[in-house]
Amino acid sequence: MNPTTDEAAMTISVVVPVYRSEATLRELHRRIVGTLAPRGAAFEILFVEDCGGDGSWQVIDELARGDARVRGLRLGRNFGQHNALLCGIRAARHAIVITIDDDLQNPPEEMPRLLAKLEEGADVVYGAPGEKQHGLLRNWASSVTRIALAGPMGSTPARHVSSFRAFRTYLRDAFRSYSGPFVSIDVLLTWGTARFTHVVVRHDPRAAGVSNYTLRKLMVHALNMVTGFTTLPLQLASILGFAFALFGLGILAYVVIGYLVRGGSVPGFPFLASVIAIFSGVQLFALGIIGEYLARMHQRSMERPAYLVREACGAPPAPPP
Repeated sequence: MNPTTDEAAMTISVVVPVYRSEATLRELHRRIVGTLAPRGAAFEILFVEDCGGDGSWQVIDELARGDARVRGLRLGRNFGQHNALLCGIRAARHAIVITIDDDLQNPPEEMPRLLAKLEEGADVVYGAPGEKQHGLLRNWASSVTRIALAGPMGSTPARHVSSFRAFRTYLRDAFRSYSGPFVSIDVLLTWGTARFTHVVVRHDPRAAGVSNYTLRKLMVHALNMVTGFTTLPLQLASILGFAFALFGLGILAYVVIGYLVRGGSVPGFPFLASVIAIFSGVQLFALGIIGEYLARMHQRSMERPAYLVREACGAPPAPPP
């Protein structure tokens, strides 16, 4: 089916965070070009190499030399997937940004479906996988992300958050000045719009290698999400503190009434000791949450950059937005 006039007028920047993916980059480039070139609109492919230590940068440089639509940005060290995405989004030149993983689990052939949904009036469209090919730990981390996003985005759109997304480039103006070391593209997008939607897309098995998300990385990502972009843990600590304060008042009332009715002390020292231990645990839990937030404030006060570009290839980079 031929694209409509409006669809063909949508110029596109495809941003790909790259980490140890030299085996899939050439095929990914071929399939992106094969999908977007027939539309007739201008497009570019931005590969952001997140210092994975393999030959990915050499492949990107080779692709940029052979295709003027390819640009490469190499970060100074490993900053993380979302930081690399932020770098590519800020360098994008066209009206629409599509983000897609480098492992071919997100089929490039599904991109027109995201673009068609944008034409219906949404600002952000997620490609929600019909059947995920991730493992248990990755799915758990995704669930934590959705919980953190449910507040600013709404519970329904948050259920369909995916790394395969299309959005209008002007939304980056909402986070133009963001410079913290902890980045979540999905949270940043909520700063600019509330018009989110999704389409169900195919989700393929990995074409090569294994997931680079270790248990430690997943736990760090989940912790950054719930403490870096939401006050939910602080609210949880407040609720727990209030609930156990009521419980403590109930215990006090029980002890006083027992003393007045029966006289003498109330037996049950092990029970009271257990209650004290519970109170102490809740207090330490609340202090730990507050400490995490203080640590985030300390990190941001140091003004560490979200990323640093070490070198670039392809066409000269666009000026900062």
